[in-house]
Amino acid sequence: MRVLLVEDEAALRDVVARGLRQAGIAVDVADDGGEALEKAWSTGYDVIVLDRDLPVIHGDEVCRKLIASPDPVRILMLTASGTVDDRVTGLMIGADDYLTKPFAMAELIARIYALKRRSAPSVSPVLTHRDICLEPARHEATRGGQDLRLTPKEFAVLEVLIADAGRVVSAEELLEKVWDEHMDPFTNAIRVTIMTLRRKLGEPPVIETIAGVGYRLT
Repeated sequence: MRVLLVEDEAALRDVVARGLRQAGIAVDVADDGGEALEKAWSTGYDVIVLDRDLPVIHGDEVCRKLIASPDPVRILMLTASGTVDDRVTGLMIGADDYLTKPFAMAELIARIYALKRRSAPSVSPVLTHRDICLEPARHEATRGGQDLRLTPKEFAVLEVLIADAGRVVSAEELLEKVWDEHMDPFTNAIRVTIMTLRRKLGEPPVIETIAGVGYRLT
């Protein structure tokens, strides 16, 4: 999953981005409303975590513009104010969810995954393939009941493959969904991650390489 985090307070932005990445979520960041719109219009994000009080363009206006776009994205709005009026205003302008600062990282992660499921109702909060079970919100992965101990990137790659089970997923699509904007497009990170993921999944093998096309679960 790929998320855009829009927050002008650098310390909070860094802490939240680090927490999301540790949960296996690819995160791009923006520190003002103008930059947020530029990135949102050029990249297909699953969810945008949007601070309300932003410089350059206010978060409310950013939200209105994103909702009015041809392909609107799920928006979780952050605010320092927890009054009912503020929550109602945020939801009325188009935000899908609202979280008041300070917040627990676990709750933010759970709400992000809930919003992603709302944009794809067929996706269950628990993903399974054969004897493999993933719970993305808890970042838990097992095979045959045994903990797989996956890294965040291994987990995210497996999540994409299970969600699209049977379909070939290209390396470009994995790069778009699992890694952030700072990733070198010519890196061998995908190949290495697939290799270590196969080793941890064990036998019988479930990840098939389609030469020149991508990967799929068998």
